[in-house]
Amino acid sequence: MLIETVLGNVSEPSWIARLSQARIDDLVLDQWDAQKSRLRKMTTSGAELAVSLNRGVRLRDGDILAWDDLTATAVVARVRLGDVMVVHLDGLHGESPDLLIRSAVELGHAIGNQHWPAVVKGAKMYVPLTVDRKVMDSVMRTHAFTGITHEFVPGTEVIAYLAPHESRRLFGGADSTPHTHLPANLN
Repeated sequence: MLIETVLGNVSEPSWIARLSQARIDDLVLDQWDAQKSRLRKMTTSGAELAVSLNRGVRLRDGDILAWDDLTATAVVARVRLGDVMVVHLDGLHGESPDLLIRSAVELGHAIGNQHWPAVVKGAKMYVPLTVDRKVMDSVMRTHAFTGITHEFVPGTEVIAYLAPHESRRLFGGADSTPHTHLPANLN
């Protein structure tokens, strides 16, 4: 089956009633596959799909990819996002310029040295888990940054705050593999 467009999303009112009595066949995608505009994958029931979307279109969790009126069957994308380390920089607010610069350079070095992709928004840095959580936690604790804390949260809690290019950096696409470098500008 060739999928060239997204028909809607399970959260849209026009689909909620229709899907309440439908058979749902999930296309389970990880965070990397969801960023691809072209892929070939099997649904949970074993149907083979070829997805060929316009460039720049990214699949979201709950997107409806196919609908069959005769069987009342929908193919629905289910995107599984990985966890994200959230680095809280707000503890640096009001600190001296010397401490701010030192902290930015040290944090940039620590994250960049690991080749972890990152996005800075406001007073938070988002870093996808590219290795075991214990390893990332150890790296952060080893550096003992002043005024900087971190926690791990599901990617689904973060993605709503990100622009599409930031989402691609954290959750998929060629520009967000674990071997990209941290941007030099951390403000």
